[in-house]
Amino acid sequence: MGEFKIIEAGPCTTVQDRGRYGYQRYGMPVAGAMDDFSYKMANLLVGNEAGAAVLEYTFQGPAIKFFDGAIIAVTGARAAVYLNGCLLPDWQSFFVPGGSVLSFARVEQGARSYIAFQGGLQVEEKLKSRSTYLRGEFGGYQGRKLKKDDCLEFYGQPQKTDYTCRYLPEKFIPDYPSKVEGRIILGPQVECFSEEGAKNFLKGRYKVTEQADRMGYRLEGPEIKHKDGADIISDGVAAGSIQVPGHQQPIILLADCQTTGGYPKIATVISVDLAKIAQLKPGDIISFREIELAEAHRLLEEREKLFQQIRTRKMKFGPSKFLNLKINEDNYRVMIEEIRD
Repeated sequence: MGEFKIIEAGPCTTVQDRGRYGYQRYGMPVAGAMDDFSYKMANLLVGNEAGAAVLEYTFQGPAIKFFDGAIIAVTGARAAVYLNGCLLPDWQSFFVPGGSVLSFARVEQGARSYIAFQGGLQVEEKLKSRSTYLRGEFGGYQGRKLKKDDCLEFYGQPQKTDYTCRYLPEKFIPDYPSKVEGRIILGPQVECFSEEGAKNFLKGRYKVTEQADRMGYRLEGPEIKHKDGADIISDGVAAGSIQVPGHQQPIILLADCQTTGGYPKIATVISVDLAKIAQLKPGDIISFREIELAEAHRLLEEREKLFQQIRTRKMKFGPSKFLNLKINEDNYRVMIEEIRD
């Protein structure tokens, strides 16, 4: 086992994994990583199984003191990563010696990042998952956000050469623009909305409001009018469901969403687009485009093939050599060896 301590926690740093599946019928949300693409890539880079537990942070990363050596990778929202004050690359694995301090600048693009530890985080499994469900104070580390002086463990004590400097080729690294298009499947209750309301939804641009968290994003934009009121008999919801309550503004449900809801759902965001929506922040803009279910299935299959391709390919430099430079109080980490793809 290896151990680390939280020196500064950031506004929302939690333990997450792939989610808690099979318990929605009992009222338990899935939870899990908001951006499953970045989450899966972080684990691939350090050689973990696909469902290993990681840290997810929002807007500002934690500061972490390592008591033992570790191999880690940071993916997701773009923010400067520092080890003992020296700049390090993201979307790449690297060795952290015991006694080191890992820290982050505030996120510049996107909203959420992931820190994977080789071997995965060692927290108690609850209902077959280590994910934190914040509103239920369940799972993860004591069912809550991490805070200063929390100490966590990760499995194993890796050697410096194990999985060091595996990287994701630049062409696979996503951008996180402030304006995105979410592809959707209309329904299951699109008939509850007026023709004008449905048109407004598909043609409109919606702003993410301040009411945006792991449970869902409230949006602000053109009104989506109902035909006969905003109440239905409660039925099942899932991450990606877009509810429209009586105020005629949409809500995108996300990882920590409830399991049932009594508002009609005009559409569902396709699975592969949930990752980029999870990276939106208040003030960002989203529009929607309808596609067919068969196209959504094809896109999901393509992404799974990409994961398999990256899992089986060699994502490694030769013996890496970096030069740490400090210019006018700014730290730079420069690689002085040609990358071999």
